[in-house]
Amino acid sequence: MRIVMQPARRSEKVVRKHYEHTIARSVDFQANAHLLEPGVVDQLKQLFPEGRAQMWGIVPGKKNVNVAQVKKMSPGDWVFFTGDKKAYFGGTIALMWRSPTLATKLWGTNEDGQTWEYMYALSGTRGFDIPITEIRELLGWNPKRNIMGITVLGEDDSDTLQNFLTLDPAPAAVLADDPGQDEEAVAAYDGELERKATRAQRGEQAALKRRLLPGPTGECALCGRILPGALLIGAHIKKRAMCTDEEKRDLANIAMLACTLGCDSLYEQGYITIAEGGTIQASPLAADIPEVDTHIHTRLAGRTATWWNPKREPYFHWHRTHTFKQPPPA
Repeated sequence: MRIVMQPARRSEKVVRKHYEHTIARSVDFQANAHLLEPGVVDQLKQLFPEGRAQMWGIVPGKKNVNVAQVKKMSPGDWVFFTGDKKAYFGGTIALMWRSPTLATKLWGTNEDGQTWEYMYALSGTRGFDIPITEIRELLGWNPKRNIMGITVLGEDDSDTLQNFLTLDPAPAAVLADDPGQDEEAVAAYDGELERKATRAQRGEQAALKRRLLPGPTGECALCGRILPGALLIGAHIKKRAMCTDEEKRDLANIAMLACTLGCDSLYEQGYITIAEGGTIQASPLAADIPEVDTHIHTRLAGRTATWWNPKREPYFHWHRTHTFKQPPPA
């Protein structure tokens, strides 16, 4: 999964209009089928049976400056929409195609007479509220670096964002695979196949568990069930890899007990979060997975997590803005 940074400042009138027209409302592609190649329509129908999809596009740019970046993109990549000093929206590229006619109908042309003809449809979209300064720091960028044009990140930066921000893949068109590609990649890899935790990290985790679980049983901070220690883990409220050294040492507040019967995974994957004040919130996107949705509403939705307090709120706030699967902004 490559990460694509898509500049789109909604404070600009044109961008705001495009976003409302083809992201917030989505596009009825069946009504526009006459402007698309039959193969594109067929693939869209397979990916979006309801007949609508969120769409965006990229102009060629002066001297086709954007085309080189477009060629690096492919279905299955993740796109972050950025603007006004934050990343605010994202999703998986489900399908890519080129259509000057549909792009012109949807968005018109810019001041150079170009349209956003390199088009893509998005699946699994969600909202974010991540300052660009934080992304710069996470990836080790120059503090003054800005995302001025469509940018496809390298593998290392892409992996870092995917792992630290819990970016889940969503349905996308399947590209033809080279049967030997996976085998060659494994054969060429000369790194460690297993990464052992350092002694310091093991010590930190042990101290954390002792503080959270002083006896043989404990209470899950999310579902409230009293369970044996073997079914409870010390779950970081804010993802550990994103914590400062000071935050990692804040053993009294940085983590909570979460059970392995579902609560830890649902929190880690962003299907639930803790609102300010302690109320457990369920992601509207959980409705796409009936079993998950049922479990959340049976065990968790509407509960108040007694583990919340003002000192822990900054960590819960981080989870709400980075990991929780928020619906896309309107």
